[in-house]
Amino acid sequence: MDESSEAVPDSETEWREVLTEEEYHILRERGTEPKFSGEYLDVDDDGVFRCAGCGTALFDTERQFESGHGWPSFTDVIEDGNVETELDTRHGMERTEVLCGECGGHLGHVFDDGPDPTGKRYCINSAALEFEPED
Repeated sequence: MDESSEAVPDSETEWREVLTEEEYHILRERGTEPKFSGEYLDVDDDGVFRCAGCGTALFDTERQFESGHGWPSFTDVIEDGNVETELDTRHGMERTEVLCGECGGHLGHVFDDGPDPTGKRYCINSAALEFEPED
């Protein structure tokens, strides 16, 4: 697993101190941002997307694509183990939830309707990410 750049808070009180309200809602309460509102929907620079909660490297611009669905989309993770998935049955449907492998923060969902080579579409909330441009 990629090393994270920040210490993971031990309590929800600490999480509230280090995250914005929107980040807390998404990462800790499994929320979502409105479609087409995210800061990282269109990124022109090369770089790495890290977890806004703990700094773990999750995705990179080489795997980002325009899905037309309203959230940043990626074909694959940057490194196995940096994200985890679990079944999400909320809202009367079955989806696969994507979580940060380090801090457990909710990132979004992954679907099987993406492009080659993986056929995956990791649909991720911008507010769950921080972008680190390449030097």
